[in-house]
Amino acid sequence: MALVSMTGFADAQGGREGLRWRWEAKSVNGRGLDLRLRLPPGFDSVEPAARVLATERFRRGSIQATLSMETADAARGLRVDAAALASAVRIAREVAAETGLAPARVDGLLALKGVIVQDDAAPGDEASRAARDANILETLATALDALSKARKNEGAKLAALLEAQMAEIERLVTEASKLAAAQPKALRDRLASQLKELLEVGTVAEERLAQEVALLALRADVREELDRLRAHVQEARALFASGDAIGRKLDFLAQEFNREANTLCSKSADIALTRTGLALKAAIDQFREQAQNVE
Repeated sequence: MALVSMTGFADAQGGREGLRWRWEAKSVNGRGLDLRLRLPPGFDSVEPAARVLATERFRRGSIQATLSMETADAARGLRVDAAALASAVRIAREVAAETGLAPARVDGLLALKGVIVQDDAAPGDEASRAARDANILETLATALDALSKARKNEGAKLAALLEAQMAEIERLVTEASKLAAAQPKALRDRLASQLKELLEVGTVAEERLAQEVALLALRADVREELDRLRAHVQEARALFASGDAIGRKLDFLAQEFNREANTLCSKSADIALTRTGLALKAAIDQFREQAQNVE
């Protein structure tokens, strides 16, 4: 069965004209598709297209994509901060006037921190920015494709686990069916014993006795619940084989499994059947927990 998990991680790197970037994408469970982008200042323009890329590849999951940027020092330009230089010149003149020392030299002033600064190599025109953003989005597409592959790989592991859990549920349903088949005889024996005790102290009307027997038999009849549990097992296996995004359907089916198991336990008139019903509920809870990871 080709299930897809909602859990995965991937990254991809790219670059252009001295600018390097890296996308990290990670995915966890989510009721729907929720994409959260973490972008550096000045790169908000890529967000709409990034969301389109995500919706093209995923149906469910909480996905966080983080873009980090790095500019090579060689790609940065140098410029003089005019305000910082003016302040340095003013201070140098004031110190020279007060102390009588020689004025500061130009090389000394330029060596002061903050006088010469480096500019990031950001594109200055619209066409260059558009080309840069297109390259960034290409890298994101690569990262999301890798994330999709990672989710499929996790889905393959999840499929094996869910199939094993479904086999255990089916085994317990079969065991419960065998135990339930013995319930009528156990009820008759128990009722006969109780009736004997009653007759020792008085009489019981035949009509009243028939009513009690019918009521006990009705309360202990679990054939309908067992039939539905077997039908749910078949439905789960059909979903596994469908290849669709079945996470929501599996979650709903697990709820139906649990409902029938609860009724089975409440109707049980035998300790062995009750124990099997409780084991069935535990197996169903484990199945539902893993099913919530399916896309």
